[in-house]
Amino acid sequence: MAGKSRGEQRTGLLNGFAAYGMWGLVPLFWPLLKPAGAVEILAHRMVWSLAVVGVVLLVMRRWAWAGELLRQPRKLALITIAAAVITVNWGVYIWAVNSEHVVEASLGYFINPLVTIAMGVLLLKERLRPVQWAAVGVGLSAVLVLTIGSGRPPWISLCLAFSFATYGLVKKKVNLGGVESLAAETAIQFLPALAYLLWLGSHGDATFAAQGPGHAALLAATGVVTAIPLVCFGAAAIRVPLSTLGLLQYMAPVFQLLLGIFYFHEAMPAERWAGFALVWLALSLLTFDALRAARRGARALRESARATGSATAADAVGTTAAGAVGTTAHAVGTTADVVGTATEVAGVTTDVAGVAAVAAGPARSSGSAGTS
Repeated sequence: MAGKSRGEQRTGLLNGFAAYGMWGLVPLFWPLLKPAGAVEILAHRMVWSLAVVGVVLLVMRRWAWAGELLRQPRKLALITIAAAVITVNWGVYIWAVNSEHVVEASLGYFINPLVTIAMGVLLLKERLRPVQWAAVGVGLSAVLVLTIGSGRPPWISLCLAFSFATYGLVKKKVNLGGVESLAAETAIQFLPALAYLLWLGSHGDATFAAQGPGHAALLAATGVVTAIPLVCFGAAAIRVPLSTLGLLQYMAPVFQLLLGIFYFHEAMPAERWAGFALVWLALSLLTFDALRAARRGARALRESARATGSATAADAVGTTAAGAVGTTAHAVGTTADVVGTATEVAGVTTDVAGVAAVAAGPARSSGSAGTS
């Protein structure tokens, strides 16, 4: 059993590395689609993503959720909002990469956890621990440094961070599986995207058929590029702890930053390094605080389990039927305490994954761990 568990964890880690690695290397893909513009690429991504996810759902025979969703107008409205927000996120990211703003785009996914926390305080009235407040303050300082240093706010980073944080918040309320959620969102995106592509073709501006079969195949591959990391993330999310996923998620913006500097040769003046350093400091504070909280929760769970064992042993001394009944009641009550403590540990551990960006990955119920 233990060997099987280790094998499952190894499989989960490999899938996690694959998911975040692909998300981190995706800036290499979008320039291959030129001369198509960012909006045309975005439209193809919507159309082909629906096709790929539709095939996946067909193979898995998971369609019952669609009828239930159509009977819930509120949830359908939230899915529509999620589709609109992720459209902005995808579009800005594709434009940023193909306009040689890869470094600034990577910054958006570094600061996304800070934006998510800020939104939790402002919109959900969540209470932060002191270290979390310090991290948010350091993050705001980073934005100020970058704004003063470059003479303008890092609007690409902020747009990506706020759009993805909003996406994660909406998906958390929708509570729909990753593949199903992507299918619903791309179904909403499909008709406007297809209409735009047909309009583009009618004016002779579409590149899909004009640039040869290789270019057409690359545009069609946008659906695969969107879906495969999501599938890998889903496989990882059910096999490895959330704390591990929360740390793995840093791979994506790190890879994007390295590509921006060493492959796309984007400038990194001193003020940009200073801004990134402050963001990394803020993320370090968040990670430290979350890990410390998780350790405290685990310690409380162990102490509660130890108390359960001692109390049960003491109660076992009783030899009468009434004593046996009392022992059973005591064990049930103590077990409920352990379950409650375990729930607290799970909630604390989720904070570590919250240092990442929904998506919590899209593969989880919140659907917030997907990226560009």
